[in-house]
Amino acid sequence: MSQLDNALAAIDAANAKDPNTTEDAPDALLYGQRMSAELDRLFPDASDQLKIAARGQHIERWILKREDYPEGREGYLTWRRDLAKYHADRVGAIMQGAGYDAGQIDAVGRMLRKEGIKRDPEVQALEDVICFTFLKWYFAPFSEKHSAEKILRIVQKTARKMSAEGRARVLDEFDLPDDYADAFKK
Repeated sequence: MSQLDNALAAIDAANAKDPNTTEDAPDALLYGQRMSAELDRLFPDASDQLKIAARGQHIERWILKREDYPEGREGYLTWRRDLAKYHADRVGAIMQGAGYDAGQIDAVGRMLRKEGIKRDPEVQALEDVICFTFLKWYFAPFSEKHSAEKILRIVQKTARKMSAEGRARVLDEFDLPDDYADAFKK
């Protein structure tokens, strides 16, 4: 097996332990597979590092639970930062075990921590893939649980994170209500 195959298999093995399931599959494993599928579709020439970052985006996400952090925005942001650091460290250890060098490991860590969004093409590509994966697989169930006002704010935040090319592609690929579509036209 190649370095990439070894790294992806190790990420999948870790994510297969997720006690939370969707469609009879561990949530983190299913999410990683969906991320890889969207990456392959949107960026077929992606680097190994971007492929690893996409697959490892939520590695062992169940370990750091949202409910273990304070309520509110500050608690949420702290949880998200801690998750990003954990994901970067965990994937970095897997990459080291697969024989990747420090520069490659650092590049994936930056992607997973979203350092350089809007400036680094691979960090931005990962963010676009995250947003497409959310819109395609997770938006409908999410929207059933929240108010229309909150959903609109989430759609606007999602659009702001994306590249201009990603926003244009969302408009081409999704049939969105006008107020949601407007967020992607900016």
